[in-house]
Amino acid sequence: METPLIIEHEGAGAQIAEYSGCVLPESFSDFQTEYRAGHESVALFDTNWRAVLTLAGPDRVRYLNAMVTNNIQGLADGRGVFALLLNPQGHILAELEVYKQAEKLLTLSHASVRERTFSTLDKYIIMDNVDLEDATEHVGSIAIEGPRAAVIVQQASGIALEDFPEMAIQEAKVERIPCQFLRRSHFGQPGAEFLTRRDRLPSLWKKLLAGVQAHGGEPIGMRTLNALRLEAGVPWFPADFNDTTIPHEAGLENTHINFSKGCYTGQEIVERVRSRGHVNRRLVRLQLKITGAPPAPGAKLRAASAEVGQVTSGAELPPGGLAICMGYVRREHNALGSVLEFDGGRATVDAWPGAEPPPVQTPAR
Repeated sequence: METPLIIEHEGAGAQIAEYSGCVLPESFSDFQTEYRAGHESVALFDTNWRAVLTLAGPDRVRYLNAMVTNNIQGLADGRGVFALLLNPQGHILAELEVYKQAEKLLTLSHASVRERTFSTLDKYIIMDNVDLEDATEHVGSIAIEGPRAAVIVQQASGIALEDFPEMAIQEAKVERIPCQFLRRSHFGQPGAEFLTRRDRLPSLWKKLLAGVQAHGGEPIGMRTLNALRLEAGVPWFPADFNDTTIPHEAGLENTHINFSKGCYTGQEIVERVRSRGHVNRRLVRLQLKITGAPPAPGAKLRAASAEVGQVTSGAELPPGGLAICMGYVRREHNALGSVLEFDGGRATVDAWPGAEPPPVQTPAR
């Protein structure tokens, strides 16, 4: 799926690449400039890796609540929650963001599993009064994040970012462009995301870009976004968890699952793993000293010459020589401080910022 902003990005001289089936900007300028914008001022980035689904009809809340891992019935209007769509074996088919609005549920997933997500949700609508729609071809999105994001959001839309909790949703306008405003962080800084019609997205990008640059910020590409989210300890779907993974392996049980709600597909496996108290492998964050590129996804991790895991994603951090990766490691070797070997060097199991990885739905290359 190609971003609807492709003409704007190419006109700005951005490098373009494919990320999990989505054609997106890889970079706009040099890596250190973009990285510094995310940390010190504000970053603008293209989030058109999303599949956008809506559910309407009187049974929509009850129906979706019976399909996913988190509590949809408990959502207040204007609030959102992360959830997982599982198969009967407990494997993750999709990560969802579900936002409750007055007349519908806005449900965001990843374009790489768009058809599977839609067909899975549609399959069991039999006697329920639910209208499921795939709006991906009509809706696009842009995000702003960084220490000065609140200033740009206020100037562009009149919304005070600090007045909204994370994953709140509200109708907004940016210079007469109707939008859905989401209070949303992708790499741990104050952030917002705007959804609007695809034909209006170029105008929205130009307006927000002008505000970002006026405050010393930069547009950033996926290379920088990947580094920022790894540094913040944010796992990505489908790189770091997908249909080869169950929720406890990815450390999502505290962010994506409600253990007191009613039944849903895959619940039996989720409960069985919880009662057992452990999984045989776990997603970990790894710190590496490197002289070249970080290990690629799929690179094997070893302890005493035995294979004990593999890398799922990674990025070098400026000014160079240090990389952060994520990967799955068997429980006998994934304790904090454990040293693992890979072809070309060693990796140390590092602490998650804030103790646990925060939830996010984003792509991977």
